[in-house]
Amino acid sequence: MPFWSVRESLSQANKLRRSYYELLRDELDQFLLQYALVDSYNNFLRKNIAYPFVEKRELKPRVRITDIEYEPQNTFLIIFVEDSISADHKKYISFYDLNKTTKDNILKSKTLPLSCKFDRGQKFFDSARFFDFVRMLLPVDYALLIQRDPASRINNRYILSHFHVRIDWPVVEAAENLAINLRYISKDIYEKGDKYAEDIQKKFYEYYALPVMAGGRRTAAIVAAQYFKRIPCITSIYVGSSGSRALIRISERGISKAILMNLSEDEINQIAASNCISYNAFIKNYVVARERKDNVCIFQTIYSFTNHARPPDDGKLRELRSDLYWQAVEGQYILPKPKVWKYPPLPYNTIYS
Repeated sequence: MPFWSVRESLSQANKLRRSYYELLRDELDQFLLQYALVDSYNNFLRKNIAYPFVEKRELKPRVRITDIEYEPQNTFLIIFVEDSISADHKKYISFYDLNKTTKDNILKSKTLPLSCKFDRGQKFFDSARFFDFVRMLLPVDYALLIQRDPASRINNRYILSHFHVRIDWPVVEAAENLAINLRYISKDIYEKGDKYAEDIQKKFYEYYALPVMAGGRRTAAIVAAQYFKRIPCITSIYVGSSGSRALIRISERGISKAILMNLSEDEINQIAASNCISYNAFIKNYVVARERKDNVCIFQTIYSFTNHARPPDDGKLRELRSDLYWQAVEGQYILPKPKVWKYPPLPYNTIYS
């Protein structure tokens, strides 16, 4: 059974909440594809720096790469929770009164370019200015927290409730928690020795499709994803880093990475023909920028867990084997441009070509 409640087990009221949450998440997906990828690409252009396209090999599970930090790349961490987080989680998730998105707290922050005029309604997801508010807060260190507002009289109203949110759960405890759930240890990460504990921590990164010792935001994202498994609702974690140049999403659906990819005219003609789309329709709805004879598109990889990254059917303890893969590539797609309404993602298997 999953840690979150599946739709079939929900009341009619919570089924409605689930549907509304997923609708809002679709909107957030579109906004962050624009911010993380297209806007970052334009940042490089303004600085006259060639955009560092992600290599296909970087999308393979368990890849070993050396991160290079690129300053023009937009970075962020967002936690979007289906329900409200109770106060007893403040030990590891720092959402306090001092970092609520109130006028006083935001004006006290020296990092925010905010005028004295403050619209208290813009922090609600149903506000017309919500994404302007999100865009303003995204450059702030640590995470933004969006959750259901328990104080609202409107059922299932979502609010960007806190900024500058830290994830204070140690990585070793998160890895230990995962290994216990997967039955590689019984109760303590060091119960089979230091080497075994080190291997478990490496596998923790692989479980979330990241290279070992990925940068701070990505590590915080996977620690948060593991921690929120103790809350019986859906949580979506979004992270963008200057090293990955990707939009990474971790949710109940698994893990996905979206990047910018350069496609030649021949590749575009092939993709368009195989999906019964005209060349002009593809250019209009899928190409976010043109580079000489090449075309920049958004490419998404979706990962799935192997049996070694799932709890065993018999529930018995098992031995960790470092050589076995925990992630596999499940889907590869060219995504339509953000806000394109009628065109779907197009299958494009290219990582192993």
